[in-house]
Amino acid sequence: MLKHEGSSYESGRRHQSWWKWKLDPETVDAILLYAQPGHGRRANLYTDFTFAVWDQGSLVPLAKAYSGLDEATLERLDHWIRRHTKERFGPVRSVTPALVFELAFDSAHPAPRRKAGMALRFPRIHRWREDLSIEDADELETLKVRLLPHG
Repeated sequence: MLKHEGSSYESGRRHQSWWKWKLDPETVDAILLYAQPGHGRRANLYTDFTFAVWDQGSLVPLAKAYSGLDEATLERLDHWIRRHTKERFGPVRSVTPALVFELAFDSAHPAPRRKAGMALRFPRIHRWREDLSIEDADELETLKVRLLPHG
């Protein structure tokens, strides 16, 4: 937040003397691995997703994302998930790795307790990459070098 030196705190929108500085998000191309139903009015659709990247020829879960797709795309994706389910774990479905999505996020941090060894801050779906195959998804090692301090 950037604030004019002489401005006082005010409730509500601060468009004159306060300005919120937003940085462009980082992105990663990841593969849809798991899906589970949403909540509330979306409880009948698969809207909560887990995405993975490549790690030495295997897929490793990297992030969960719940937002970023419009209703029509969610319905189309839900239909695909129901036809391509490999396994079920309670409400979670494991799907055939075939779809790539570009995820946007604010930053990445080391997270040794996670399988990928890193965590993404505020991940969200930026777009469905129908122009990419799963072989084109990002490699974990490349992401670590690009995003984490000291690679």
